Amino acid sequence: MFELLITGGHVIDGTGGPAQRMDVGVIGDKITAVGDLRLETSAKRIDATGLVVCPGFIDMHAHSDLVPFVDPAHETKVRQGVTLEVIGQDGLSYAPADDVTLEILKLQLRGWNTTPDDLDWNWRSVGEYLDRIDSASTSTNYAYLVPHGTVRLLVMGPENRIADDAEIAEMRSQVAQGLADGAVGLSTGLTYTPAVYADLRELDALAAVTAQYGGYFTPHIRSYGRDALEAYEEAIGIAKRTGVAVHFAHAALSFPINEGRAPELLKLIDSAAADGADISMDSYPYTAGATYLYALLPSWCLSGGPADTLTLLTDRSQRSRLRTAMEVTGSDGFQGVAADWNTVVVAGVANSEHEVFVGRTITEIAALLGLQPFDAFIEVLIRDELGSSCVLHIGIEANLQTIMRHPKQMVGSDGILVGSRPHPRGWGTFPRVLGRYARELGVLSIEQAIHKMTGLPAARLGLANRGIVHSGNVADLVCFDPDRISDTATFDDPRRYPTGIAHVVVNGSPVIEDDLLTGRMPGTVVRRSY
Repeated sequence: MFELLITGGHVIDGTGGPAQRMDVGVIGDKITAVGDLRLETSAKRIDATGLVVCPGFIDMHAHSDLVPFVDPAHETKVRQGVTLEVIGQDGLSYAPADDVTLEILKLQLRGWNTTPDDLDWNWRSVGEYLDRIDSASTSTNYAYLVPHGTVRLLVMGPENRIADDAEIAEMRSQVAQGLADGAVGLSTGLTYTPAVYADLRELDALAAVTAQYGGYFTPHIRSYGRDALEAYEEAIGIAKRTGVAVHFAHAALSFPINEGRAPELLKLIDSAAADGADISMDSYPYTAGATYLYALLPSWCLSGGPADTLTLLTDRSQRSRLRTAMEVTGSDGFQGVAADWNTVVVAGVANSEHEVFVGRTITEIAALLGLQPFDAFIEVLIRDELGSSCVLHIGIEANLQTIMRHPKQMVGSDGILVGSRPHPRGWGTFPRVLGRYARELGVLSIEQAIHKMTGLPAARLGLANRGIVHSGNVADLVCFDPDRISDTATFDDPRRYPTGIAHVVVNGSPVIEDDLLTGRMPGTVVRRSY
């Protein structure tokens, strides 16, 4: 007898193949049969008549690193059908670390993650952090990337300098240990401190050890603006020299200077693949980006950590140099492009006293404060002690759609879930791909879209037993109405749940049933074995 039987649905299995009328039988956390099972008995039955049944969605780029401890139900993602998130992104997370490193990260990442005062930060290694997630009750599964910036911070501190041989050796050791602890790969963030200070010698060394373990390397590249194609080429060079598989984080070409250049990027990727490089990417279905606000500053003023940065910002003698970098030459934090303050919207603040800034562009805040936009930007950073997050309206729809069509493109939300008005991608990414880009615009077929969210990312993660509806695989499943599935989250009202997703099953246990949370917490850490 099956413990769970899903009947009457049309299965799209995650391989890219067409829908088939089949039932899915589950025992424990495994799919044990797929076919005509209508006459079989079961302890529990879900009627999926009129629904698509497919594998649970895999968020290839998530910033939910503290969610297991502060929001274990994680309704934000399970209501999208997400059953597995890949965290440790952009080279910045909370392990491996020591006491000093954790204190710096708590400040630096306030614009990405809620950091409650009563949280017990009782881990130091990657293994201890993953064990801590496993010991928490969670509704979703998690996979982890060793974060390069965090490793560098642990080994070298926040200084702007080149690593020496001994430091590179120690970083290699830390990456190797993280991979041995079950991480799926290595991430970096080459516009974020301290990874921004790394040279190719350092990156090659860490990518090489990742390749030795069979993990993949996912770079947030050095520029998505003025020097974007050169930045993609740099990462492709790392793949060619080290043999590491490269997966580009939130692949995009942004700002007006890159209008129509997506085919050039895909030509680079296809050429590298033809030469034997293993290249893939993820992206989200929105033209706006998001990050913490002080990431837009030039990297030269971030060396020393957040406290030193605040001191520099209050130093009036630095204002002229900063203004030139931000508004004339273009800072590396703003992707080498002169800042257009009309595109930068404050999404959240750490101190509620400054809530008046939320939802306003820097230009609008400048008018409110009676300042020039650059001075208003600095004022927000100082008043909120670098705790503000932002949304950046810098993307290009034609580039987005061109990249989305590429067969090696997958889906990642890059969802930042903090602030009063965060980016809606945290609540709408996966239904938006299926509703807007597949059903309405026809950029993808529904089978292609599901493949990009399930079987394709599972293969990149090296998870042979997830991502496809097949007997013996883990029972991560979603049942949705293909005619109704839609995102409803907007930039003005981002915390709205999608429509059309009726049932979500994680590790064989329903966490959403008939559109309602069940309260079950079957999630676990998905460790990769090398």
